[in-house]
Amino acid sequence: MAKTTTLMSDATLRSAVERELEWDPKIDSAHLGVSAKDGAVTLSGHVPSYLQKVAAVRAAERVFGVKAVADEIEIDLPAAGKRDDSEIAEEIARERSWNTLIPDSIEADVRKGYVHLRGEVEWRYQRDEAENAVRHLWGVKGVDNAITVKPRVKPKAGEVEHRVEDAIERMADLDARSIWVTTTNGTVHLHGHVRSFTERRIAEEAAEAAPGVTMVDNEIAVVP
Repeated sequence: MAKTTTLMSDATLRSAVERELEWDPKIDSAHLGVSAKDGAVTLSGHVPSYLQKVAAVRAAERVFGVKAVADEIEIDLPAAGKRDDSEIAEEIARERSWNTLIPDSIEADVRKGYVHLRGEVEWRYQRDEAENAVRHLWGVKGVDNAITVKPRVKPKAGEVEHRVEDAIERMADLDARSIWVTTTNGTVHLHGHVRSFTERRIAEEAAEAAPGVTMVDNEIAVVP
């Protein structure tokens, strides 16, 4: 009897993820496959762009009951979306020319459709903005974000930890009592448990926004 319950639970979770993928207008889910086992979801198949690949993973993470997502989605660019590396590089240059959130210290290389970002920035949001600016471009198959965060002014010992804790406590969607924070040389380690991937991401984004944070190691467990 216990085995039947587990199978039904897996089937229910798989169905919920499939419905979420179909519901999201940013995703063409016709060629996506979903499997689920004990809260771990695997996405397979193919989509026509890297942006849809990212959106599919985010959609699966939104579903209540999902504890982990394995991304095995491939990108199958349509003929109209195929571009050579020089065309993608030119498009990235245009994106950078008007996006004032991306500093000049960031460099981008394109190899076989994969964009490699490198350089140094002062804030974590600048690193994320650089990736967001290129992953929606036609022809991009993936993004390797190797940008490092180096704050101009380093906070005093313990100050980063306090600021992150304070930021998490302000989040209305989080139970701060179930999360605790440790820091090591600018790297923030998040521990504890939350009820969904959405809450896990909210905690991570709150930590990333704190001054002095160079990296976030999110060890929060999802426990529906």
